[in-house]
Amino acid sequence: MILRRFFSSSSCKSFLKKPQYDVKRILENIPQYQTSIQNRELIEAENITLDLQQLAERYQHIKKIDKAIADIQIQRKSIEAQIKGDRTKITEYSAALKALKEQYQDNDKELSELKIKVLETCESLPNLLDPTVPAKKPQVDQWINPLKEYETSETRAHVDIMLKKKMLDLQTASNITGTSWYYLLNDGARLEQALVSYALKKANENGFASCVPPSITKRELIDACGFNPRDMNNEKQIYALQDTNLGLVATAEISMAGLGANKVLDLNSAEGAKKLVGVSRCYRAEAGARGKDTKGLYRVHEFTKVELFCWSKPENSSKILEEIKQLQISTVEELGLSAKVLNMPSNDLGNPAFKKYDIEAWMPGRGKFGEISSASNCTDFQGRRLNTKHKNGDTGKLEYVHTLNGTAMAVPRVMIALVENFYDPSTDKIFIPECLREFMNGQQYI
Repeated sequence: MILRRFFSSSSCKSFLKKPQYDVKRILENIPQYQTSIQNRELIEAENITLDLQQLAERYQHIKKIDKAIADIQIQRKSIEAQIKGDRTKITEYSAALKALKEQYQDNDKELSELKIKVLETCESLPNLLDPTVPAKKPQVDQWINPLKEYETSETRAHVDIMLKKKMLDLQTASNITGTSWYYLLNDGARLEQALVSYALKKANENGFASCVPPSITKRELIDACGFNPRDMNNEKQIYALQDTNLGLVATAEISMAGLGANKVLDLNSAEGAKKLVGVSRCYRAEAGARGKDTKGLYRVHEFTKVELFCWSKPENSSKILEEIKQLQISTVEELGLSAKVLNMPSNDLGNPAFKKYDIEAWMPGRGKFGEISSASNCTDFQGRRLNTKHKNGDTGKLEYVHTLNGTAMAVPRVMIALVENFYDPSTDKIFIPECLREFMNGQQYI
């Protein structure tokens, strides 16, 4: 099947129900939505803001048309009742019935057009922003295993080390596939497997149930998840399968979110959430501009990632985001990497995120910190679009769930950090953190 960077326009039946947006709530929070649009620096910000400003007028117009249609129905039923009592009045009222029918059709057409515009406006809106989200620059939330001095060392470049140790083959991958693809070989492949096994074990120990999700999903699921990741060059990210409505997932978050689509979940446990950890191959159609970051494993088209995903009661999602962050911090601590936890600014958040943390590890071969994980609270952005609900134990009413996601292990980038930090040029060995050794037959060095 041929891969292309656009989706087929062929029509197909949707498996997702149309989302029901709370227009009243949106209208009550117009200033907050305007701030969210502006601070995220969205490409279509001007058009979205204009539609938002017209939303109140359209919503009121819909209510007027609804009333007009209701009045038409009352008149029609009154005439039909009179005709039913006296069939001789059919001719007398035929013109009136015809006029009412035409009025109904005109109003119904206008109503349908208005509802489509309102739906499109609601769908285009980003999530609101947590008040603690910085506007322009990330804020350091905390440091992990901080170093006194962060040195740059070209002798620690992961590409050179891994090629020399036959852990990596870029040239063959380039010949058979293209740039930004790679082979992991020997200890490189074993290190990936160890990182995956370690992350899965740690997630399971922290209450995440295991999942092996599909790596291909329908376009509507990708859209409903709001997956349009920010890239340094505004490049297209999703690979599409030609002549289908399918795409390769850029993260297991998408297919795991789909597991709750059109369902009512039981979230009445003490924790108030359902947690999954899934491992999958992930695909990004663009791996960035040519340069230092595209040499090696930092920005690639295909990679393995262990992903955390949660469905939460609305009142619990902020607490669960902090729990995901702490699990990620514990992982980085055990791996022995020096890193910083960042509260990410609004201009770095995708549309679904209410708040997001990133963790960046020091990579001496690159001479800078590099992102190795993220954690986001999407509140009801995805739950509403995927029609995922839960029953409130107190009121008995159905509510849209909150969804959260986080990286348990972004394998290539963590591998970069491990190789570049733990390579000793004097011995030509890479130290293996103790937490990984049980998955590498006790091996201490590569």
